[in-house]
Amino acid sequence: MSNESATRQQIIDHRLKEAGWNVRDRTQVVEEFTLAKASEMQVNEDSVPFGTRELSDYVLLGKNGKPLAVVEAKRTSKDAELGREQAKQYCNNIQRRNGGELPFCFYTNGHEIYFWSIGEAPPQLVHGFPTRQDLERLLHIRKNKNPLVDELINKDIAGRDYQIQAIRTVMEGISKCRRQFLLVMATGTGKTRTCIALVDALMRAGYVQRVLFLVDRIALRGQALDAFKEHIPDEPRWPEPGEKSIATDRRIYVATYPTMLNIVRDEENSLSPHFFDMVIVDESHRSIYNTYGEVLDYFHSIILGLTATPRDVIDHNTFAVFHCEDGLPSFAFSYDEAINHVPPYLCDFRVLKIKTKFQDEGISKRTISLEDQKRLILEGKDIEEIVYEGTDLEKKVTNHATNALIVKEFMEESIKDPNGVLPGKTIFFCMSVAHARRIERIFDSLYPEYKGELAKVMVSDDPRVYGKGGLLDQFTRSDMPRVAISVDMLDTGIDVREIVNLVFAKPVFSYTKFWQMIGRGTRLLESNKIKAWCPEKDVFQIIDCWDNFDYFQLTPKGKEPKPQVPLPVRLVGARIDKIEAAQVLGQSSVADKEIAALRGQIAALPGKSVSIMESKANLAKCEADAFWLPLTADGIAFLRHAVQPLFRVVSQVDFKAMRFEKDVLEASLAQLKGEKEKYAALTESLTAQVSELPLSVNVVAQEAGLIQKAQTNHYWATITDLGFDDLVKRLGPLMHYRDGRGSSDGPAKFNFADVLTAKEYVEFGPEHESLSIAQYRKLVEEKVNELTASNPILQKIRDGQNVTDDEAEDLATQLHEEHPHITLQLLRRVYHHQRASFIRFIRHILGIEILESFPDTVSKSIDQFIAEHPTLNSHQLQFLRLLRDFLIERGGIEKRDLIQAPFTVIHPSGIRGIFSPKEINEILALTESLVA
Repeated sequence: MSNESATRQQIIDHRLKEAGWNVRDRTQVVEEFTLAKASEMQVNEDSVPFGTRELSDYVLLGKNGKPLAVVEAKRTSKDAELGREQAKQYCNNIQRRNGGELPFCFYTNGHEIYFWSIGEAPPQLVHGFPTRQDLERLLHIRKNKNPLVDELINKDIAGRDYQIQAIRTVMEGISKCRRQFLLVMATGTGKTRTCIALVDALMRAGYVQRVLFLVDRIALRGQALDAFKEHIPDEPRWPEPGEKSIATDRRIYVATYPTMLNIVRDEENSLSPHFFDMVIVDESHRSIYNTYGEVLDYFHSIILGLTATPRDVIDHNTFAVFHCEDGLPSFAFSYDEAINHVPPYLCDFRVLKIKTKFQDEGISKRTISLEDQKRLILEGKDIEEIVYEGTDLEKKVTNHATNALIVKEFMEESIKDPNGVLPGKTIFFCMSVAHARRIERIFDSLYPEYKGELAKVMVSDDPRVYGKGGLLDQFTRSDMPRVAISVDMLDTGIDVREIVNLVFAKPVFSYTKFWQMIGRGTRLLESNKIKAWCPEKDVFQIIDCWDNFDYFQLTPKGKEPKPQVPLPVRLVGARIDKIEAAQVLGQSSVADKEIAALRGQIAALPGKSVSIMESKANLAKCEADAFWLPLTADGIAFLRHAVQPLFRVVSQVDFKAMRFEKDVLEASLAQLKGEKEKYAALTESLTAQVSELPLSVNVVAQEAGLIQKAQTNHYWATITDLGFDDLVKRLGPLMHYRDGRGSSDGPAKFNFADVLTAKEYVEFGPEHESLSIAQYRKLVEEKVNELTASNPILQKIRDGQNVTDDEAEDLATQLHEEHPHITLQLLRRVYHHQRASFIRFIRHILGIEILESFPDTVSKSIDQFIAEHPTLNSHQLQFLRLLRDFLIERGGIEKRDLIQAPFTVIHPSGIRGIFSPKEINEILALTESLVA
């Protein structure tokens, strides 16, 4: 705009009003606020004494009438940054004059607004002004927060060493004015609990008052709300049951990304960008950020991202969002670290690979059995027409017998409940809802005695899934159903510790999603929480029906779908192309008509979208008639690179109608340019779409005449440009009624006999053991207890008598003859005790002596040390974790080791650079007691 006054009146006043400030009410806002005398003022960046004005553009007042913030305005044509130093001096002078609090600082050119809490953090671009309540809350936080280094962590919420280190890392970063953090923690390691303990500490320290926890599905919202209610029950939460509209009097907010995006864009009831002090982003990855990134951009707050994706495959953009270097999140704790911890934090898994003939070789005359071929001939069907690849299953073709074979193999090979009959809790990952329903029907038909309760489909758009007593609640808390058949809904985030089987009945190509799916089974089941229908859980089983593990061995990072250009962007692109073509061909009436349509589309862009607010300056150019009269080649180029991409934010529209409009627009463009072949192809596609409109629907039948005409060659040969517009206007809104007859039958359906071609366990672990640790222990313990009834040496040990070295050696030989795997070396490995004698293992097995493993002893001692020193910082916690791993791996440690690698990775001086002399002596005493 031409001057600062116009900028203020037409833009800044309006943006202050959006935040609840009445510029005309001098109890709220003082314009041209008089400052100190010229002699007391400093010089601004243009070497002009501030005293020549002695006025601040706006001062925002608190309820007590004292200044809360200064707003310095510049005209829109100037860089907002020009007001930075000027605004700072105004703030300092107001504080000096009033002797009170330093006001918050804002400077703006109308389109860009910068917020500066002077002395606390550098200025930051924000997307709106705060409300009076926001500013008073921020002032209260600034005045009353306590040092985070002294704040204790509630270990009843998150007490594991890595959880404490993660929390300390974030708290230390916040103390240093950092605002973005990324935690990479394997599924099942307690990301949510860690965040809740962090929120609890930050609230007690006075750093945050309102927190938003974002999730990607409704089921996860309920799970997170329950977790906050359990661990910090006194903090009011939103939403409570039945609440739909946003409440502003809570402390904990849990919402899905789409819900919060709608709230942010709500022109009437949108939250202030300063409403939250902290936003936690569950499952932070590229697809979430691409779709809902503007939610994070909108709120001016501390941002904490959470992900279980291994750090080496996290997308570059995810690290960039949280201001981390590639591969270096704020904190990381991997799946391998969790299962290798002693005792383990997560459950390991085994993999059974199965594959059928049709999956391997496809369905064709070559693979269909002779009996099935004879049946086809009798039914009058042509065998030669049946040609499908294995990868076509459940896409272009479905075979009942193949699905039934997978279900039967699962029922045979699954980990069972204590009765050994039914499978323990299981998730079946299916390709589509139709595939899931077919699997459900197969369970019901093969096992009718369970009356349809054994396996249930759970999909996100089924309201019966949610809430108390819903399908997910039944699966989590009750005996039945045992099998949850999922299509995407249960792939991530769902926390059901009882799961012991996962069935991959679909191929997976995203490494991130693959590990999220595996994570559904990794949670350990505590022995005191085992229900009657739960097996003890020391391992879970994955049945892989689609070579997923083989795929990721060959393609470690998988493949992510290429980003598609959103439909609204393509529609606007087609319209700009048509405007340009009409101008070149001298069709000014067509160009004017399309320009009017485009201006309408631009005006309808969601004004509260962050992307739109950031582009206000560019959009302001399009508001002026002079930009369009005439629309120059430079103007068209500007529309393409600056305006067209903004349409990616359009979401609340009828996309089926929009797709039809785009197709018609492309056809009209082809007609305009005389591209006959392209026009013929496009109109053939449009004819097919129109033919699928069901005349049995009353509202569709009202357009029967146009629908019939639009299926003739004459219609497309004689249609005018206005006729295309009429077609869109009348038939576009009906497109959601299309029954899609061309594809309504879905995949071809067969029931050909299928057979297994592969069935093998995939070995894991450094030793590739054929037995798990638990199975090995069970074998030895059963054998020892069985022989005690007849073996005199075992009887002497059982009765507490001493045995000689020769007797001990004889017993070892006898047990080895009973089973070749019973050796002292293996016993030491599986019981994690490198020093114990053979007899001590036998005494442990017979229950005479508790033989705690060396790793258990080390872990408990380190954990106890951490518990006794609650103010350890993140580097000290990292050192102690490294010390624990060193002791477990090496079995001992020398003083000189503590100032050498690997400890020098944390500090060049090793332990001396991390701990005080008193703490070093305590650690030395601890290590000496462990290896004595």
